[in-house]
Amino acid sequence: MSEERSLNFIEEIVEEDIRTGKHGGRVLTRFPPEPNGYLHIGHAKSICLNFGLAKKYNGTTNLRFDDTNPVTEDTEYVESIKEDVNWLGFEWAEELYTSDYFDQLYQFAITLINKGLAYVDDSSSEEIAKGKGTPTQPGTPNIFRSRSIEENLTLFEEMKSGKYADGEKVLRAKIDLASPNMHMRDPIIYRIKHAHHHRTGNKWCIYPMYDFAHGQSDAIEKITHSVCTLEFIPHRELYNWLIDMLEIFPSKQYEFARLNMSYTVMSKRKLMQLVNNAFVAGWDDPRMPTISGLRRRGFTPASIRNFCDRIGIAKRENVIDFSLLEFFIREDLNKTSWRRMAVLDPIKMVITNFLENEIEWLEGENNPEAEGGEGSRKVPFTKELWIEREDFMEEPPKKFFRLGPGLMCRLKFAYIVRCDDFVKDEHGNVTEIHCTYFPDSKSGSDTSGLKAKGTMHWVSVPHAKTAEVRLYDRLFKAEAPDAEEGDFKDYINPESLVVVENAYIEPDLSHAAQQLADFPDRRYQFIRKGYFCLDKDSTAEKLVFNRTVTLKDGWSK
Repeated sequence: MSEERSLNFIEEIVEEDIRTGKHGGRVLTRFPPEPNGYLHIGHAKSICLNFGLAKKYNGTTNLRFDDTNPVTEDTEYVESIKEDVNWLGFEWAEELYTSDYFDQLYQFAITLINKGLAYVDDSSSEEIAKGKGTPTQPGTPNIFRSRSIEENLTLFEEMKSGKYADGEKVLRAKIDLASPNMHMRDPIIYRIKHAHHHRTGNKWCIYPMYDFAHGQSDAIEKITHSVCTLEFIPHRELYNWLIDMLEIFPSKQYEFARLNMSYTVMSKRKLMQLVNNAFVAGWDDPRMPTISGLRRRGFTPASIRNFCDRIGIAKRENVIDFSLLEFFIREDLNKTSWRRMAVLDPIKMVITNFLENEIEWLEGENNPEAEGGEGSRKVPFTKELWIEREDFMEEPPKKFFRLGPGLMCRLKFAYIVRCDDFVKDEHGNVTEIHCTYFPDSKSGSDTSGLKAKGTMHWVSVPHAKTAEVRLYDRLFKAEAPDAEEGDFKDYINPESLVVVENAYIEPDLSHAAQQLADFPDRRYQFIRKGYFCLDKDSTAEKLVFNRTVTLKDGWSK
C-alpha cells in the first residue's frame, strides 16, 4: 500500500534501540521455522515482519531451521520453505540450522549441570507432570533433583552415548518448582530420541527441547530482535533465565499477535489431516492456506506482502476476514493480468447476416487498466460464436441487458447484435440462438446510433480451443470451522472446487503453456468471469486454468 502508516510497536522498539546505540545500532532478525510441514499464510506474516524489519533498518535476517525433532522433519519441507521465502521476495543473510549448534548446545547443558542448575531425571512423563503441581499449587521435588553434579555429568554423558532408551531419562533445568510460571518449574531441556536426523544422521540420540535450543541459537547468532507470536509470552522468562545463567549474548524476545483468518484453519496438525485424508489434493492444493497453495492458485507475492502490511502488527489476537486477502489479489491482478475471453458454459450464436467462412480479425486490448496499457492481440470474429448460456434468456425480465428475443447487446471488441430467434432440442433446451449484427456498430468506430447497455464476451467457434477450468472457492463454508461443534472437516464447502472439463478459450490462450516458461508470473482475467492462472498440470495438449478469485466478492457478510 502506498499510504503512510504509523510505526507498529516492534518498529518503535527497534528505533529506540537504534537511537540509544543498543547492539551498536545493529539489526539482525531471524525466521526460524520447524521443517515439519509447509508454510501457510500465518507464516507469511512472520516472514514479512522479520525480513521487513531488517530491510527497513538496514539490517539482515537469518533463515534458521529449528530442526530439533528428527521424527517429524524432512528435507522436503526445508526445500519448500526456502522456495516460499524466496517467492515472497526475500533473501536471507545466512541459511542456518539449529542442528549446526548441537555440539555447542550440549556444552551449554554441561555448563548448567556444573553450575548445579540442571539434573538428570528418571521419572516418567506422567510423574514429571504430577510433580510440577498446578497453577495454584507448587510442585514437589523428587529424589533425582538432589543428584550430585558428578552423577548428573556421568548420566548425561551416558544419555548421549546411547545407553538408555527413549523416555528413560531426561535432563531438566533446576529452577523453581513454586514459580507462578509453570514453564519455570524445572522444564525438560533434553530428551532421548533414537531417530535418524535429516542432517546429522545418527550422530545424536539426545535432542534439545525448543525452549532450550531457541534462545541459545538466537544468542549464538547474536540476534538483536527475536520476534515470535503471543503464545510464547510465558516462555520469555525461561528464554531470559537461560541466557542469563549461561552468560551469553543477550538476545531479547518480543511477541506479536499471530494471524487468524476466517473460512480456513491454520493448525499444521489440521492441515495435515486434510492432506492425509484426501480432502485436498496435497499441501499445494489451491484451496489450502499454504503459501504453495496460494501460489498455485495464482496469488502474487505483492498481494500477500500488501495484505500483511495492511493487517499490521498488534499485541491482541483478532480474526482477519478472508475477503481482505481476496481484495489485495484483485487489486494487484486488475493492474497486471492480461484480458482474455473464455466461455465456460457455452451456447452457440449464429450471426445470420455474416458471410460463411469469413474471418474478421479484431483488436483486443490486453489490459487497458494497466499503466500505459499492455498492448493488444488479434481476435478472430466469425459467423458462429460461443457465448455464455447465462447471457441468453428465452423470457428475459426487465433490465436484462443481454440477449433474448428482440434484445440487443454488444459483443466485446466487436459489434452490436440483435437476437432474432433460437432453436431448442427435444428436451426443450436452447441449443442455438440466431442473431443479426450491425456492421456500422464496430467497437471504436461505431456510427450506427444504436444503444446497447450490456457487453458480452464470446469465442469464435472454428478458432476456439478447449481447456479444463478449475473454479476454486473457500475450502470451508463456516466462518470459524475449528470453533464449530463436531469435527472441523464437517464444514468443508462442497463447492470449493467445480471443474469445467471443456471450456472454450480464444486461440491466443492456446500459447499459454509455451509462454509460461518466459512469463512464469503471467495471470489472466477471463473477461466477466474472474482472474485465472495456468496450473502445473497443464500440457501443450491440455491446458488447465485455476480461478484465483472472482471479479467481485460474492460472499455475504
